[in-house]
Amino acid sequence: MPNSPKAKIAVIGGTGLEDIEGLTEVQQVNIDTPFGKPSDAITIGKLDGVGIAFLPRHGRGHFISPTELPVRANIYALKSLGVEHIIAVCSCGSFKQEYAPGHLMIPDQLIDRTRNRVNTYFSDGIVAHIGFAEPFCKELSQILISSAKEANAIVHGKGTYVCMEGPAFSTRAESKLYRSWGADIIGMTALPEAKLAREAETCYAVIACVTDYDSWWDPGKPVDVGTVIKTLNDNIALSKQIIRLAVKKIPEHPGCSCAHALDGAIVTSQEKIPAATKKKLGLIITKYVK
Repeated sequence: MPNSPKAKIAVIGGTGLEDIEGLTEVQQVNIDTPFGKPSDAITIGKLDGVGIAFLPRHGRGHFISPTELPVRANIYALKSLGVEHIIAVCSCGSFKQEYAPGHLMIPDQLIDRTRNRVNTYFSDGIVAHIGFAEPFCKELSQILISSAKEANAIVHGKGTYVCMEGPAFSTRAESKLYRSWGADIIGMTALPEAKLAREAETCYAVIACVTDYDSWWDPGKPVDVGTVIKTLNDNIALSKQIIRLAVKKIPEHPGCSCAHALDGAIVTSQEKIPAATKKKLGLIITKYVK
């Protein structure tokens, strides 16, 4: 998209985070991708002089459910703008008493419990097997951890995120099962975002805002959306402060392996890849497929 404004850093805002205050040189960009339109118009501007793109994950007014999120379009649209780093903000439930509502976590692992989501760009005649043992960018995660500490947040610098289908919350039996696995938090949006970002060779890390103790917590009342929203709103200002600190620390270009995730991953012979698929995925595979 040669005429579009560019940004190397993007923020995907979750529930309650639908804008970033303090942006200058603001432009709204409507993008169409081979995978449809993203969740909403993308806001591009400068935050303390740093160019960023902002996309509200569920659309402004929160009208897209976790299962229906156009994640392929979202990641593709951000990459088309030149984005190399994505900071994703989300709400989550906690499986551990010490990870209390109001705390933040920067997870380092994922368990996929989704069922109804398209989680790859590679179909229609092309196959790629990316490495996903470490699902979040370590370099970007460390920047978020240090920024959270600088903002005086109570932050946990590692943990396992269970991504469930939703939109209903877990049963108590499910919650206790995930807790028995040693998982730390549960949410509905980190997948397929993290996987598609890796396929698009884009650094991706999450600021997870703990809003509740999920359904395993017998002493308290069952989780409800009112409690989630109230606690999340209390954390939105803190998340914005962390983002403002973090974007200044992100290097000009990634120094991690995320930017080379497709190197050796595409296993389909080039002559077997349909021309239409090559065109559709050109933004992602041009380095590797002529």
